[in-house]
Amino acid sequence: MIGIVTDGAVDILPSWEKDFGIKVIPINVHFGEKTYTQNVDLSMDGFYKLVDDKSNPFPKTSQPSPHQFVEFYKNNFKPGDTILSIHITSKLSGTFASAVAAAEELKGTFNIITFDSLGGSMGTGFMCRTARQMEQAGKSVEEIVGHLESIRSQVHVILTLDTLEYARRSGRVGTLSAAMASLLNVKPIARLEDGLVNMVDKVRTRKTALERVIAMGKELVGDKPVYLGVVHARDIESGKALLEEANKHFNVKSAELTDLSISLAINFGPGTVGLVLYPAE
Repeated sequence: MIGIVTDGAVDILPSWEKDFGIKVIPINVHFGEKTYTQNVDLSMDGFYKLVDDKSNPFPKTSQPSPHQFVEFYKNNFKPGDTILSIHITSKLSGTFASAVAAAEELKGTFNIITFDSLGGSMGTGFMCRTARQMEQAGKSVEEIVGHLESIRSQVHVILTLDTLEYARRSGRVGTLSAAMASLLNVKPIARLEDGLVNMVDKVRTRKTALERVIAMGKELVGDKPVYLGVVHARDIESGKALLEEANKHFNVKSAELTDLSISLAINFGPGTVGLVLYPAE
């Protein structure tokens, strides 16, 4: 069986780790001098408790180091195993580079194929699920990688942020843009495209933002069949509302709702809700 690895910046349903044998290497989360390991000594609830405590420094993340990858591969697989390591876009994170360095160090012990999803969130999670399903259907790792390369540009992630404050503090947008958005109380909309996050629109209300996210998604995929994902950062009600409405507008093969990863929640803030569209053809 092919080993499938992804990283903690990727959104997958908790059940997928078991159901599809997806191994997740955690990211490092820093609150000042204190460092935590995602899902080891820092849960999602624990993260938000630390965020709510205004006496804590603004959190930052760092990718797993090459050494952490080496140890992760060694601890989860046996010598001679083939491992497909699928990661968040290399244009926004050094995670993929760490995986590549570890794969080179372990050459001859494991057959590690690294894959840059040029995306993130549940879009990359869907890739991991597809890889397992293709393997179960008898496809080779080369065929799996070829398919993922062919659909990479058709995976769409559209997010609406409740505020630009977190994106400003994490460096994702300029201070002036964030200040203007805050002053006008607008709801920014971002797209993850070509491996980068771009602020593509801003509207005045949450309701309009959710409607705009769906409209943008519809412009991108039309009536093509899709696997649909909705992610949220501590706003499950908005997540449920977006999921319910999206089901009415898209040709949905299946739909999933899950938490936005800590890594993305730090960059975009609590209240962020996102729509993920993945080709189902």
